[in-house]
Formats: sequence, structure tokens, C-alpha cells
Amino acid sequence: MQKKRFKFPKITTVIGSGTSIEGNLIFTGSIHVDGTVHGNVIAEKDDESTLILSDRGVVEGDVEVPNAFLNGRVVGDVRTTQRVELDSNARVTGTLFYRLLEMAMGAEVNGQLVCTEPLDKRQTLLDLDSDAARSETESEDAVSPFQARLESANASSSSDDNS
Repeated sequence: MQKKRFKFPKITTVIGSGTSIEGNLIFTGSIHVDGTVHGNVIAEKDDESTLILSDRGVVEGDVEVPNAFLNGRVVGDVRTTQRVELDSNARVTGTLFYRLLEMAMGAEVNGQLVCTEPLDKRQTLLDLDSDAARSETESEDAVSPFQARLESANASSSSDDNS
């Protein structure tokens, strides 16, 4: 089975090796960083903007982007709304928020990993949990939370089929 790879958008900005930026960096499109950024790296609101941080690249600040391919060092929190790939030389010191994560052997995260599912999916899971808890307290027969979720999901799908 061939692995499906993320296709990067066209690189629109390059921060070259030996270049140091002081202050926040706000961009659209795709940015490739070989130098150092002392400040936050923030992408405009879209689903395709991408930060590519090479093995020579350093970001000392928070990163807020839809997609990130990291092979350098980030000292700060990383928030991605779509996906993050950590290559073997990636070093993140801070909390990494991700929806989809790919991590190569050798990559390091010194902080927390926080999976951020889409709101509608989280809400569905919360609804199933509360339904399970409600049915558990209302029924005289003890039903496991897993069984209650399964029954609730089956009931939902059969009512959808009848619609």
C-alpha cells in the first residue's frame, strides 16, 4: 500500500539561512524558513497555508498555521488546524496542538501533544457520553458506557435509515 503524502502549496516566501527576523511573521500561502524567527509565526485564516521549517530553521515564538512541516527547532506552542509533520530533526519545546500528526523517528516534542478534533465530532462524542450516562442512571440493569454508546449509535443509524 502506497502512503499518501501531503502536497505542499507553492512556496511563496523564503527566509534564507543566515537571516534573522525580529517580530511576528504573518503570511499567506507557503513559507520556507531556513533562518531564525524571534517572534510568532501566524498564517492568515485559510486551510492551505503551510510553514516549512528546515533542519537549519528556528522559531522562538508561537506558531499558528493550518499545516506545518517541521524539521528544525520551535521554542513555543505550535497550533495547527489541519496537519503537522515532524521530521527526524524536529525539536518542539512547548505544547503541540494538532488535528493530524505524522512523526518520524528521532523527532522530539518536549511538552504536551493535544489532539484537536473538529468541533462537530467532539460534540457528537460528548452527546454520546451524556446519553450513555443518562441511560446508565435511568436503567435498572447496569449497562456499560461502551454498550450504551453502541446502542445509542445503532439507534441513531436506524432512525436515519427510516427517514
